[in-house]
Amino acid sequence: MSDEEMSPTENSVSEETSDDMNIEEDVVIIDDPAVLAEDKKEEGNKFYKQQKYKDAVHCYTEAINLCPTCAAYYSNRAAAFMMLYKYKDALEDAQQSVKLDNKFLKGYLREGKCHLVLGNASAAIRSYQHVLQLDPKNATSQNEIKTSEQILDLTEKAEICYERQDFRTTIYYMDKCLVHCSGCQRFKILKAESLALLGRYDESEELANNILLCDNMCADATYVRGLCLYYRDNLPKAFQHFQKVLRLAPDHQRARLAYKKAKQLTSKKEEGNDAFRSGKYQHAHDLYSEALSIDPYNKSTNSKLFCNRATVSAKLKKYEESVDDCTKAIELDESYVKAFSRRARSYMELERYEDAVRDYEKIFNLEKTRENKKILNDAKLELKKSKRKDYYKLLGVQKGATEEEIKKAYKKRALIHHPDRHSHAEEKVQKEEEVKFKEVGEAYGVLSDSKKRTRYDAGHDLEEMDGGGGGFHQMDPNQIFQMMFGGGGMNGFHYSSGGAQHHGHGFNFQFG
Repeated sequence: MSDEEMSPTENSVSEETSDDMNIEEDVVIIDDPAVLAEDKKEEGNKFYKQQKYKDAVHCYTEAINLCPTCAAYYSNRAAAFMMLYKYKDALEDAQQSVKLDNKFLKGYLREGKCHLVLGNASAAIRSYQHVLQLDPKNATSQNEIKTSEQILDLTEKAEICYERQDFRTTIYYMDKCLVHCSGCQRFKILKAESLALLGRYDESEELANNILLCDNMCADATYVRGLCLYYRDNLPKAFQHFQKVLRLAPDHQRARLAYKKAKQLTSKKEEGNDAFRSGKYQHAHDLYSEALSIDPYNKSTNSKLFCNRATVSAKLKKYEESVDDCTKAIELDESYVKAFSRRARSYMELERYEDAVRDYEKIFNLEKTRENKKILNDAKLELKKSKRKDYYKLLGVQKGATEEEIKKAYKKRALIHHPDRHSHAEEKVQKEEEVKFKEVGEAYGVLSDSKKRTRYDAGHDLEEMDGGGGGFHQMDPNQIFQMMFGGGGMNGFHYSSGGAQHHGHGFNFQFG
């Protein structure tokens, strides 16, 4: 059957078929990849303006898949990645855009920005120089080149400061760099490590953890976190971190060195503890000293080592050295109660009671226990006692001296300081000896009386022992002397609290 002879129905079908064919031809035109890619780009641009950067990335990706040779699509996706802080992805796209079109100015600008943010200032300068070749008056490139040159200078200074172990200044330079290089992992690691070496562990860990959230296989950030654990004296976890670093990066020298130091420090400290427990105090002192030389930045462990060495020095009766080591321990850890306690006890041995009371007050403020309160009160009593005349020292005897030792000491001191013995000396010397003679008499008057001595040892004031008026310390020292030696005065010398006067020759005593 010819076309002209088609039935109306057939004719209708034929027309529909013809229409369908026309539609299919239209669809082929709409399905042109270049056209669809451009549509996706425009859709991505809308999302970008709405700050929906993930959606924009998705659209630009579809555009790239449809037309992978268009430099602009890569450049646009690079811009969206930058807004998402994905600078490495953005850099790859920017580099691809200029690879496809080596005269694509916007691509070079974004490439340079990514290099700068990631801390590669030299590469940034090269990218911006490409821009200036295409547009010599481009202000953005001119400014960014200056910024990049400043970053190179700051980086060099930071590295010099780090080598000099000037970590505060290192951090200062890194902070200035990170203003422009916020995506630079290397700068963040250097800052984090410097913070750890300064003992600012919380800040250091926070920085390292932020890096690990983005890259949990970052060996450098894992090392920094291990370093913080090591310096916090959490050695088991520190060892785990260092071992992980060395699995990720077998040539990581800083992690290897830190791991080695941690092992050495632990071993040497335990050797010192064993020597101390065995009573080998000098050997323990030497071992603790060796341990302290291993890692000066490990404040936590070194604080304990200083305190341990202070304890050894106290055992060796080197109390000044003990105080010095405790002070160093406290400088490293201001809340180290054990170091305050050891220093206070050493102060007590040195009879530096005011210093001891200060330390015991600090201990009580840190740990308000009944025991610490009692120790503080005892120290205050010793301080109070120290402000009185020390009758034991005046007689030259120990606090546990017997009655006979006290009597013997008095006779010796009384003969030394008796004013007649210094009658031909200068007036100043005579007065000094008179005072000493009187004090020796006072000392004997208290220490030879068991009740007075007990109250004196308990810390009572002289006035309390005398009942507030007159008493043993008012007694004429010449009378005490007479009681001990018999007779009247010495060569006619009679001493009273008002001074020395000659009254005759009632008692003859010849000094040898």
